[in-house]
Amino acid sequence: MCVPCALSGMAAAAEIATDPGDYAALPPGVDLGIVYYQHTERNAFHSGGDRVPGPFKLKTDIGLLRYVHFTKLGDYVIDPQIIVPFGSVSLKEPASESSSGVGDPMLGGTLWLVNQPERKQWFGLSAFASVPVGNYEARKGGVNIGQNRWKGIFHAGYVTALGDSFMLDFILETAVYGKNDNYAGQTLKQDGSHSAQAHLRYLVSPQTHLALSYFHDIGGETKLNGVAQHDRMNNNRLLATFATFVAPDLQLQVQGGQALNIENGWKESSRLNLRVVKVF
Repeated sequence: MCVPCALSGMAAAAEIATDPGDYAALPPGVDLGIVYYQHTERNAFHSGGDRVPGPFKLKTDIGLLRYVHFTKLGDYVIDPQIIVPFGSVSLKEPASESSSGVGDPMLGGTLWLVNQPERKQWFGLSAFASVPVGNYEARKGGVNIGQNRWKGIFHAGYVTALGDSFMLDFILETAVYGKNDNYAGQTLKQDGSHSAQAHLRYLVSPQTHLALSYFHDIGGETKLNGVAQHDRMNNNRLLATFATFVAPDLQLQVQGGQALNIENGWKESSRLNLRVVKVF
């Protein structure tokens, strides 16, 4: 899972970008402690599908601390969890501004309606709430770690085997937003956003996999004091993954990728994600 968007109120990407294998349930009683690091660089800005002339440079370095507990609710496996983002966002061009600190924590989890590990098939529904208690300075507008607004994020995720060596994960996301009543002295509202996420995994061994992921994000137009900003998303990107267990209870993952097409907003020129998972 990647960090929620660090650009407060700017339509940019899926609110929760899943990782390959996220929707394969683990047995009740298992706990996960996960640390993420994400570095992204954006050197172009697009409006109406066209690149806007002029210098643009935005860099983010974001971390996540995540705790997941697998348990049962009646006959169903669930995984209540908490996610705490932190890090920095730095705008260099066309202006200079930066922000750092702890972002808005997220509370939620998944309920698996289909949990058939013997057939390598799962289907789960997730709900998360982003609580607006992170670092936020109104004068910085979109260059903030916190967002000064509530968010609800909802997923439906399906995983299935494709033969003996491949797995397919497919996730749909919908996000809804509360208003930010102090966005550089203005009121920010945002339409709901939607994302389709697909991961094709190749199982090198029981401990190691490679994956190629595709993300497509739409919607999420913003309004400032009731004036539409014409920044509706219709964006996509690719991400490659290598993950392996270096010990029975320790997994390392590295990812790299970039944006393909951007209708409105910042275009991501490069992304590096690192993840460490400790199984308890």
